[in-house]
Amino acid sequence: MKAVQIVAPSDMKVVEIERPELHAGEVLVKIAYVGFCGSDLNTYLGRNPMVKLPVIPGHEVGAVVEDIGPDVPEGFSKGMYVTVNPYTNCGKCASCRNGRVNACEHNETLGVQRNGVMCEYAVLPWTKIIPAGNISPRDCALIEPMSVGFHAVSRAQVIDNDVVVVIGCGMVGMGAVVRASLRGATVIAVDLDDEKLALAHRTGATYVINSKTEDVRERVRQLTDGLGADVVIEAVGSPVTYVMAVDVVSFTGRVVCIGYAKSEVAFQTKYFVQKELDIRGSRNALPADFRAVIHYLQSGNCPIEEFISAVVAPEEAQQAMEQWAANPGKVFRILVKF
Repeated sequence: MKAVQIVAPSDMKVVEIERPELHAGEVLVKIAYVGFCGSDLNTYLGRNPMVKLPVIPGHEVGAVVEDIGPDVPEGFSKGMYVTVNPYTNCGKCASCRNGRVNACEHNETLGVQRNGVMCEYAVLPWTKIIPAGNISPRDCALIEPMSVGFHAVSRAQVIDNDVVVVIGCGMVGMGAVVRASLRGATVIAVDLDDEKLALAHRTGATYVINSKTEDVRERVRQLTDGLGADVVIEAVGSPVTYVMAVDVVSFTGRVVCIGYAKSEVAFQTKYFVQKELDIRGSRNALPADFRAVIHYLQSGNCPIEEFISAVVAPEEAQQAMEQWAANPGKVFRILVKF
């Protein structure tokens, strides 16, 4: 069967691999759409230390159930639209024992620590198959990245009288904007790109700040009567935005970090103490986050067409990735259609 493989930095090609065999407790899915995410871009550019090349990318999935193995419980049927939980969990580490399986110490995400599913068919344990109701396979490919943003809002324990600053309006940050606004919070979206900020406003942000042209700290103070934000969600992964998050959060506020900074970050740690901050990491997502995104997409309020930057064939994947690398700020999601 056909698969897309990153062979070496800046080298991606279509290869032939064996179609997987179905075993007990597993579900065979026909892949319809797979999204490229930021980790795939870093892998393509040779900047992802967690990946050993060559690798098949892909963990943002829209698929259709093709066949069901023995010992799979009721609830799955051929032709069902599904997405995939792409993370593994060992069941033994501290995270798993505490019920936070999304942060398993030994997690292997599809397309990162193990081959992904940017291919025609995949076999997965039934526990990793998530029914998506009437959401089309194309739109199912948006569920996983949005769920990561939804999870960050849960980590922040956002409530309706919070002011939430979301730094970074890519696909994950947009998920955080949506979820925080659904919880009734006042959301302030921060990004460098006016088009992304306009979309963030349409998806629930009350205010937007262009950090290229505005003083973010001063603007947040103006919008919060000088108090700062109750919650700041960092969804970029830059030393500048990490420092910004600590700077604009209120005394006794919560900072939730999603992005991986590629270099060391220098903090004035006195602010951690003086403000008595809660600084929390947020990794991947839980099944409840996937279900919440599915519920949101089914509401019909999501501007799905604006989230999909391009749909390409496997043979066009290399060109699409080159274009994304050349202009990363203008892309939400590129979907590969099988």
